[in-house]
Amino acid sequence: MLLCFSIFPPLLFPPSLVALSWLSLNKIHLFPHHSVCGRGERLALALARENINSVMEGPSRARVEVDIYELQKDSQYDTTDTMCQILPKGVVSVIGPASSPASGSTVSHICGEKEIPHVKIGPEETPRLPYLRFASVTLYPSNEDLSLAVGAILRSFSYPSASLVCAKAECLLRLEELVRRFLISRETLSVRMLDDNLDPTPLLKEIRDDKVATIIIDANASVSYLILKKASELGMTSAFYKYILTTMDFPLLRLDDIVDEQSNIVGFSMFNTTHPFYLEFIRSLNLSWREGCDLTYPGPALSSALMFDAVHVVVGAVRELNRSQEIGVKPLSCASPQIWQHGTSLMNYLRMVEYDGLTGRVEFNSKGQRTNYTLRILEKHRGGHREIGVWFSNNTLAMNSTSLDINVSETLANKTLIVTTILENPYVMRKGHDQYEGFCVDMLRELADILKFSFRIKLVDDGLYGAPEPNGSWTGMVGELINRKADLAVASFTITSEREKVIDFSKPFMTLGISILYRVHLGRKPGYFSFLDPFSPAVWLFMLLAYLAVSCILFLAARLSPYEWYNPHPCLRERKDLLENQYTLGNSLWFPIGGFMQQGSEIMPRALSTRCVSGVWWAFTLIIISSYTANLAAFLTVQRMEVPIGSPDDLADQTNIEYGTIHGGSTMTFFMNSRYQTYQRMWNYMHSKQPSVFVKSTEEGIARVVNSKYAFLMESTMNEYQRGRNCNLTQIGGLLDTKGYGIGMPLGSPFREEITMGILQMQENNRLEILKRRWWEGGQCPREEDHRAKGLGMENIGGIFVVLICGLIIAVFVAIMEFVWSTRRSAETDEVSVCQEMLTEFRNAVSCKKSSRSRRRRGAGTLTDLGPGPQRILEFPLGASTTPPPPAPATVTALAPRGCSHVRICQECRRIQNLRGDTGLGPSASTRIPPSSAPLPRLPPPRPPSSSNTDSEGGGGPSPRRPQTPGPLPPPPSSKATDFLAEQD
Repeated sequence: MLLCFSIFPPLLFPPSLVALSWLSLNKIHLFPHHSVCGRGERLALALARENINSVMEGPSRARVEVDIYELQKDSQYDTTDTMCQILPKGVVSVIGPASSPASGSTVSHICGEKEIPHVKIGPEETPRLPYLRFASVTLYPSNEDLSLAVGAILRSFSYPSASLVCAKAECLLRLEELVRRFLISRETLSVRMLDDNLDPTPLLKEIRDDKVATIIIDANASVSYLILKKASELGMTSAFYKYILTTMDFPLLRLDDIVDEQSNIVGFSMFNTTHPFYLEFIRSLNLSWREGCDLTYPGPALSSALMFDAVHVVVGAVRELNRSQEIGVKPLSCASPQIWQHGTSLMNYLRMVEYDGLTGRVEFNSKGQRTNYTLRILEKHRGGHREIGVWFSNNTLAMNSTSLDINVSETLANKTLIVTTILENPYVMRKGHDQYEGFCVDMLRELADILKFSFRIKLVDDGLYGAPEPNGSWTGMVGELINRKADLAVASFTITSEREKVIDFSKPFMTLGISILYRVHLGRKPGYFSFLDPFSPAVWLFMLLAYLAVSCILFLAARLSPYEWYNPHPCLRERKDLLENQYTLGNSLWFPIGGFMQQGSEIMPRALSTRCVSGVWWAFTLIIISSYTANLAAFLTVQRMEVPIGSPDDLADQTNIEYGTIHGGSTMTFFMNSRYQTYQRMWNYMHSKQPSVFVKSTEEGIARVVNSKYAFLMESTMNEYQRGRNCNLTQIGGLLDTKGYGIGMPLGSPFREEITMGILQMQENNRLEILKRRWWEGGQCPREEDHRAKGLGMENIGGIFVVLICGLIIAVFVAIMEFVWSTRRSAETDEVSVCQEMLTEFRNAVSCKKSSRSRRRRGAGTLTDLGPGPQRILEFPLGASTTPPPPAPATVTALAPRGCSHVRICQECRRIQNLRGDTGLGPSASTRIPPSSAPLPRLPPPRPPSSSNTDSEGGGGPSPRRPQTPGPLPPPPSSKATDFLAEQD
């Protein structure tokens, strides 16, 4: 579109046409509906014409007329053809185009050749063409000034790095000064170009993955809106991102559906809101917009205001030039080399113009660039925008108190933060519907009370803490913070260097380390026969074989050795050739048992060989008993935990026990990035093990530890908590590292310092320790330091009672069998009933007052009880009479002695020998009957003394202790009587 207007000063020169042309395109619109609905540029020209014509009063006033030309294409050919149509009419100046760089360059070139002043109202073209003969003036800020303004904002906000989004490749030339400043500094500037489809999604994702929080958008208003819209969909319009837009139509952007209270979107504006005509200009544009369009009026476009100011600038310069000389227009032709003779003079007057317009102060330097003006810095918010500072063309910046870096406490105050978390006992646990409790929830509530903010808890979508993916993205809570889906991450969130590169952390609120959790291994459950545990079954078997071997060797050695054969009764000459051996087969089996049980035996070895066997056996039993006692104390006094692993090295050196950790957690990242050889081997095992040893949650890991051979690598605080609730769990070894839990925030979060101060305040007040005791204590299991040795229970030593009871039962059973066998034979011999014989024997056996009884030979009738104490052997003193005594009662039968069966000389033998030696009775010494074969009749009990047989000392009959005249010895009794006498002794 080409606009032409004429000034007619009739008193100064004949009517002539002075054309000011403005070009624009229909193909590329600033806003497609703007030219259709509002036509702000046309209205601005009309308002400028009316304003100028109103001040030209009087009969000789001049007036301005405008002609409009339109271009259908942004091409050099169409622009050249249009200019060639305008030049023959006579042109004073050309204004425009506003948004067509290609057409603008063509217009500047033609105007330079014809020396017609060209007033630019659009962005400066790049690269700038050098005009040798003529130059133009521009009301639009230069590229250098725009770069300086953006750099000043970055310096003011102290942004260490930024990303530049370019809609066109020329942006690097437009912002050359900005790029140069980054090149000479330590700061980083990444540049990304939009594709031909103008889809900013891939570009924004790259910026998000690079963790860049400051984004500079160099595009027109429509493309800038498209980028911000997509950024909002990606969660990149929160308080953690800062946007700086270079478009001068920033006030026209309607971002109510994009921005919120936390958005930081900054742009520039050139409007002078204090201009007297500003409100009228806005009102007129608004009315015109409503007449032509039903859409909401977005506001005045900068091109309309620049058009208004450009007309006033040209008219003002023509007036000044007309005062010094008469000027006139000259028809020109593109085919002719002719130039306009007043063009140079008018250009000089244009550079000297000083005007306060709708876009502020209008002045030009020698190069025709605008100078001594200001750019208002605006920040978008819901419902409009507010001014936060002013940039001056001398590269100074004045920011007010409402800048982006406002106080963090004011930012947190009355804010509602989205907190992402993960269910983990006791940090975060469910409590009813959409309610949570736990250590982190209580800490978050107290932190919110300190900083005066509110929060809303949401569970992480994938249930992971966060780990990097091969494509560079992150999972879990880290990914949600990067994608700005959450403001905080509060959980058992470990601070790692890799996470610190992509998100921010507060100071740690809890210190911990990686530990190994494993189940308590008690071996088999203690049984009643656990007293056998100190020795293995093989040892018990070899001990039994050793016992049998020693018994056999002892029996053979005693039989072979002549020193074990001896005469038990050396006093009896008749049996001096009788040799006995005490090591019978039964005694040979009994002697090792006595030594093994440390109870001894009445059997004493005589020969060197048997003593050697005994000594070796005693030494063997000493070691065995000592070892058994020591191991029994270890097995039964303390319930030992037989843990097959004791350290990470033990875990890495074996394959029987599996081990793993939570997938996507900091522990997995620790092993993945570790350079320690043991941890590298553990990571290789966990990474390659199939099925996978990684778990999705702590609960799954605990269940796997309890139900299988699995060691769980987890944080020590969680290890402590789980061991307090499950007594079958224990910690293996110490800590593998030292780290801390912190509150995660997106990179560049303005809340970091304030949240850190709140955590430090809670630590100083001991609130964090109180909260930890509240949620960690109260478990079912005692602390490890409280474990003490407990008394042995029946489950430990009950087996020895079983052995005792079994032995007693066997002994009673054998005794009953012996009793039944003996009474049965006696009953058959005595021809009495078995029941009667058993009853009689049982009464005598269970009589508690009788400790002795008479022994009877089989077939001699019932045994007569002689009463307690020693029994009388003779009725009269030995040797008192040679007359045989009367026969004994039928109930008592004297048995002939068989001889003593033990080593000692029995008392009866000794008495007989002494009596015979003293009285000299009986046969000669050579024919004297030994006591073992002498007749020793059993006499009846002494008669009670009578009054006629008392001695002089008041006694009755003859005293048994006073022997009378000895009578002849009775005849030798039978051998059975001898046996009875010997056994009675």
